[in-house]
Amino acid sequence: MSSSVHADFLSLFRERHSVRYFDASYKLNEQEIKDLLEIAGAAPSSWNLQHWKFIAFTEATAKEKLLPIANGQKQIVDASVTVAILGDLEANRNAETVYGPVIRSGLEDSYAGYASHQILFAQIEEAYAASESSSYRRDEAIRNASLAAMQLMLAAKAKGLDSGPMVGFDADAFVKAFNVPPRYVPVLLVAIGKAAKPARPTSRFPAEQTIIWNGFEPD
Repeated sequence: MSSSVHADFLSLFRERHSVRYFDASYKLNEQEIKDLLEIAGAAPSSWNLQHWKFIAFTEATAKEKLLPIANGQKQIVDASVTVAILGDLEANRNAETVYGPVIRSGLEDSYAGYASHQILFAQIEEAYAASESSSYRRDEAIRNASLAAMQLMLAAKAKGLDSGPMVGFDADAFVKAFNVPPRYVPVLLVAIGKAAKPARPTSRFPAEQTIIWNGFEPD
């Protein structure tokens, strides 16, 4: 890979900023949205269980329904699409679908480092069964879905689009309004489209302020 490609890739990270104001006249078509979400769905996930579902809000009536739930944030309706990223609390149920093709192919060395799919499945089920009353399922759902959300925003930037993540919404009201099954937990909303105004300038901590080398010092 050439150095220019590396530079372009790094500039994508630096140039992505959260946009609040979108050009309401700019529209993405269904295939363009599918392409973005396919890239988002290529994000890494624990055991490759792909702990996410996406609700794509494109119709005006659906956006207007979402608007008060999201505290009136106007980017909900002005963006070409607002995507709700949901985390899967029962991602263990995805194992058969994810690994079915590998099992049928007989590639016994392709089970995420496990000697067999039986061992892999047993560990997945053990982790989820032991966490019925713990935060594990929710933690896994949120952290893995968040990886997909970040990948979605970077994909949008790579395609010359802008995006803005939102966590300021009523999750319970969202679940009720859009008939979200108990299996899924709303994680965040991402508005995508063309910016009508530049993103507000922000600062970041310098690396030396955020890095702890080899652990904290004992008290």
